[in-house]
Amino acid sequence: MSVERKQRQNVSDRIAARLRTTRFGRQASRVSTELRRRVVPNHLTNLFGVVTAACVVMLFGTGLVLMFFYTPSNEVVTYEGSYAPLHGAEVSKAFASTMQVTFDVPGGLLVRQAHHWAALLLPAAVILQMLSIFFTGGFRRPRRAAWVLLFLVFVSALAAGWSGYALPDDMLSGTGLRIVEGIVLAIPFIGTPVSRLLFGGEFPGNVLANLYPLHLVASVALVALLVVRGVLWLRHRSPQFRGSGRSESRVVGIPLVPNAARRGLGLGLIVSGILVLISATVTISPIWLYGPASPGDAGAGSQPDWYTGFLDGALRLVPPGWEFVWLDRTWTLALLVPLAVITVGLAVVAVYPFLEEWITDDHRDHHLLDRPRDTPSRTGIGVAGLTFFGVLWLAGSADLVAVAFSLTIETVVATLQVAVLIGPVIAFELTRRVCLGLQRKDREIVLHGFETGRIVRLPGGEYIEVHQPVDDDERARLTGVVDPRPELLRPDERGRITPARRLRVRLSRFFFEDRIVRPVAPAELEPQVAEPRPHEVSAAS
Repeated sequence: MSVERKQRQNVSDRIAARLRTTRFGRQASRVSTELRRRVVPNHLTNLFGVVTAACVVMLFGTGLVLMFFYTPSNEVVTYEGSYAPLHGAEVSKAFASTMQVTFDVPGGLLVRQAHHWAALLLPAAVILQMLSIFFTGGFRRPRRAAWVLLFLVFVSALAAGWSGYALPDDMLSGTGLRIVEGIVLAIPFIGTPVSRLLFGGEFPGNVLANLYPLHLVASVALVALLVVRGVLWLRHRSPQFRGSGRSESRVVGIPLVPNAARRGLGLGLIVSGILVLISATVTISPIWLYGPASPGDAGAGSQPDWYTGFLDGALRLVPPGWEFVWLDRTWTLALLVPLAVITVGLAVVAVYPFLEEWITDDHRDHHLLDRPRDTPSRTGIGVAGLTFFGVLWLAGSADLVAVAFSLTIETVVATLQVAVLIGPVIAFELTRRVCLGLQRKDREIVLHGFETGRIVRLPGGEYIEVHQPVDDDERARLTGVVDPRPELLRPDERGRITPARRLRVRLSRFFFEDRIVRPVAPAELEPQVAEPRPHEVSAAS
């Protein structure tokens, strides 16, 4: 007689079953179920966040390895490492430890270069993510806090990159620190004490011991901000573009788990692989060629990392002689004006969602994204900002541009000074006109359909071109845009018209006065030209 034996559970199954009965297990099961039910849009712009996360993972992985070998100290020692040309040279402990990682630790050069390349790619990924959110209106309610967090991620990336740029204590980083010292000292009243606090006395002091904790704090803040932003992203529904079947309450896309998660993991692995490949084949930051930092020397033709080039360019575009004496202090406008302009510009980027909401008086939650052409003023502002940033960034390499094109440095700087003033204005107006032209084209497509290139002859001898009506998805995408209207100047409840309201009305007109009214009436959406009937004769025949 056969005896049925009950199959015994292994240890892992028993542990999993017991965990599911605990409070933590029930919470984890609930979160897992919600993630599997969640649907996210399958759009290219969603991948910039994956690139950012891959760069952060690469930075932290390589940074943890470098922590075990790096010594943040300006104390002078005699170099006795594997690089023979520097034998007997007096270098700092920071430079000596970096050279040890580069030449004496197996795989150390690969780790260093992967860390540097990831630090260069991270700001680019964050900027692209911010641009995609800005041009599509993804910063509006309920995602204003997520925009501010992303801006703080960008600032943290700049701070971590700048502080890490100086840690090897080579000639290039030493030149950058000397420039920073000059900028800090030029700030009236607080410049000298801030410089002594940063450098620990006279230059170079013990600046590396102060920058190293700043580098660690900025890196930890970067990860913390990304985690908080990820929590907000999970709390709110994913935004999507307009289309058939898509609405404020229904998301059309793919499941977050496992489909989107697998794609994100795959892209992250590809980005990491490309970073490792570049790090293994392309040399960056060859400190053995730069040599150790020296307080009395500076590297010729030194350039900052690309993401801080706009700061250097802002200083180069100020005309010379901008200074005056007041309160027994020399006020150097050549420094204060660029700092003020950059600070105000970054502040406007941070608070732009609140500023646009105040101008438009739109306090609704938005889960549908805009096409850039549907918001000409916002798109124009974004392109103008990019133009301003691009000119400043190019000015940071004005000397290299002059050498490359055999021009005088004065000619290059004068051209860029004109471009930084009128370039954003031209870019804004040109972009807005292009957006309005594209809106007119969309209106014609909705009313008359797409051009097919087919010419037919009607029974009366008239030749016409057959247009193909748009499908439901395209029609919903083109006609679902809310027609914005500028605010009217009206008194408030007390019958007053305040200066703030006047300013708001003027800005509202600036935003919405030039617009193309979209067709929304069903009768107006009927195609004007139908398919030819059987008795119509083709012109080709």
